[in-house]
Amino acid sequence: MDSQTEQVAVEAAPDFEWAIVEIMGHRKHAGRVREEERFGAKMLRVDVPKIEMIETMDEAHPHPLPRVTGWTTHWYGGPSIFSFTLTDEESVMRINRPYYSPQRYIAPPHDPDFDEVEFDGGDE
Repeated sequence: MDSQTEQVAVEAAPDFEWAIVEIMGHRKHAGRVREEERFGAKMLRVDVPKIEMIETMDEAHPHPLPRVTGWTTHWYGGPSIFSFTLTDEESVMRINRPYYSPQRYIAPPHDPDFDEVEFDGGDE
């Protein structure tokens, strides 16, 4: 296996496909893939996106938005591929998105002008 990091545009070249690749049943990568010749042999190139969550301050996007900041490239020989599943770009980005914990709900402050209704507990 060989890995490297490269800074490129988000759009995949036309000869790339989006896929989920499982290697020998132990490693799983989701990214853009294509066949390349390296070291005198055909190999599978998998570019896995590095995604950062960008905080926004507008009401249109109350949650952080994902942004691709780079790609990590892996090469694998054909015999090491256990599973190969074609998918779409949206699924690849969702799989590689870092964990984002949901925000806690914060109740609004108590309104002292609110008239509380008291119940006597009976249905009479």
